[in-house]
Amino acid sequence: MLAKPQFYNAPHFRSFWEKGNGKELLDWANITIDIQDFDQFAPLYHQYDELADDVVKETYLKMPYKQASSLIHHGASNRISVDDDYPDILKEFFMQMQQVPVWLNRDLANAGARFCMRSGTNALIILRDFSLMGGYDYAYLNKPLIFTGILKKGAVKRLKDTLEFWIGVTRENALEINSEAYQLVVRTRLMHAYARLKIKSESTNWDYEKWGEPINYWDMIATYTGFSLVLMQGLRKLGLEISEQEELGVFHLWKYIGYLLGIPAVYLPENRQEAVKQLYLWSSVQDQGDEDSVQLARALLDENLENTIYKYPFQRKMLLKLHQSMNWFLLDEDINERLQIPKVGIATAFPKFIITANKIAQRIFSLDDPEKYQKLVIRGDKDQVQVLEDYIKHSPKDFRY
Repeated sequence: MLAKPQFYNAPHFRSFWEKGNGKELLDWANITIDIQDFDQFAPLYHQYDELADDVVKETYLKMPYKQASSLIHHGASNRISVDDDYPDILKEFFMQMQQVPVWLNRDLANAGARFCMRSGTNALIILRDFSLMGGYDYAYLNKPLIFTGILKKGAVKRLKDTLEFWIGVTRENALEINSEAYQLVVRTRLMHAYARLKIKSESTNWDYEKWGEPINYWDMIATYTGFSLVLMQGLRKLGLEISEQEELGVFHLWKYIGYLLGIPAVYLPENRQEAVKQLYLWSSVQDQGDEDSVQLARALLDENLENTIYKYPFQRKMLLKLHQSMNWFLLDEDINERLQIPKVGIATAFPKFIITANKIAQRIFSLDDPEKYQKLVIRGDKDQVQVLEDYIKHSPKDFRY
C-alpha cells in the first residue's frame, strides 16, 4: 500500500499553496516543488515506530501499570548498557535513545532553544491559534484524536500536556540523556505507541488507505513542522525578527527531538526549504477539515470558557474573543470558515497591538547585543513557565501512558 497525492488538484490544496499561508511559505523558502518528488516520502505514511510498539506490548499491555511504569522510569532516568539485567526489548529501546547522533550540534540546538524562549508568550499564541488550530483543518491527521477519545477528555488537559512537552524540550541543554525533558520524550514516544496499538486493536473501521498507519512517521514529521516551520512563520507575522542562526537552530533542535521520538533522522528537515517541501507533499494526502475538525476547533475555543485560570466569566469571554481575533488574523479565511470559527469585530486590533509591542521590545533589547538579547531570553522563559504553571494548577491530574 502506497500513499498517493490524491488532493494535489483539490480546491483546498490549491487555495492554501497558491493564495494563502502556503504561498507565503513557498515565497519565504524561495523554492518550486515538483509533485514527482512525492514518492520519495510516500512510504512514511505507512511506516511507524515499531520499536516503541514492541516496548509497550512487553510492558503496559502485559504487566500491571505500576510495574511497567517503574521499568520505564528506571530506563529513562538511568544509563542502560548491554550488560544490564534488563528486558532485551527495553535494553534495545533505551540504548537506541542514548546513542547521541554524530550530526548533533549542541550549540546550534541551543540557539534554537534560546529563540523559543525569547519569543515568550508570542510563541504560545502561535502554537495555539496558528499551529494547533490550523492543524485541525487537515482532516486525516486528526483521526487518532477522535479514535482514542481524547476529544472527550477536554481541551484544558490536552493543552497542558502539549505546553508541558513544548516548554520541556525547548530549553537550553534540556535534552541531556536521563534529564527531565529526556524522560518526557520517552513518555511521549511510548504514549504514541500505546495509542497506535489501541487504535489498531480496537478500531475496526480505521481507513489505512486514506489515513495511513495511526501516528505514522509522515504525520509526525508534519506535526513537528508545526513546532518549527509554522511556529516561525507565525512569529514573523507578529513582527519577530529571526536570525539565520536562530532559524537553523530551531530546525536542528526539532531534528534531534524527532530523532529521540523514533523518526528516522534522514527524513527530518534541516532548513525551511526542506520543511516547506515536506509539508507541501504531505498535505497532498490530506482532505480539508471535516465535522471532526469542527468539533476539535470548537473544543479549543471553548477551553477559554472552561479553564479556571481566570476567575470571572467576563475575563474568559474576553480571552475567547482575543484568540478568535488571532485565528482570523493568522489563518486563511477559508480555513476559519471551514472550522466555523466565529469572526469578532475589529479582528486586527489585538494582533496589531502585539506587533507594535514586539517591534518596540526589539528596538529596546537589541538582538545584536548579547547582554540585552539574554534579557529577552530570561523574560520570555519566565513568562512561558508561568503560563505552564497556571495550566498545571488548573488541569485534571489523570495522565496515563
